[in-house]
Amino acid sequence: MWKRLILLAVLGFGLYTWWTGRPVTHVPGVVARAAPVQEDLNGASPFVYKDYTVTPLARFALEARVLGKEAYRLDREANLAPVDLALGWGRMSDEAVLGRLSIGQSGRSYFWRAEEFPIPRREIETSSANMHIIPADAAVAKRLQDIRKGHVVRIRGYLVRVDARDGWHWKSSLTRNDTGQGACELIWAEDISVN
Repeated sequence: MWKRLILLAVLGFGLYTWWTGRPVTHVPGVVARAAPVQEDLNGASPFVYKDYTVTPLARFALEARVLGKEAYRLDREANLAPVDLALGWGRMSDEAVLGRLSIGQSGRSYFWRAEEFPIPRREIETSSANMHIIPADAAVAKRLQDIRKGHVVRIRGYLVRVDARDGWHWKSSLTRNDTGQGACELIWAEDISVN
């Protein structure tokens, strides 16, 4: 009797986990048209968050399709940004394009592979990015946890630099035209919504 109950509980939990984590699918076509919007700031006042000094570098807003989501718990950065989102806009939000790419995340990076380019390589590089998300409050953190691959999200906040007392720092990229190490955006997310 107990073995059956335990088996049913494990199966139920597995089904629930699969159902709530399954990717969101779309018909072919662009679902997030515009590139991110960035407005430079001059002399924005830093503020303290979890014993770190956070300096806003630019206002930032985007609507993008989630290409991947990776949670982190063990690295230093997880204390600030527990989740990275790989995001795409323009043709990098189109199911027809994404179906021809292999996309993954690891070690705070996002990567893709293609047997044959569905769109020009440079467009892939400049219409997608890995973004480290620092939730500004508990409500944003909760919404961030509920995001799934395929969702179309809107994020509003700031690109930031974070400094620690021991000299460690983490700084956002300020362009969508870069690639490789240091090309990720570090976002202080004041609002996240899912379409």
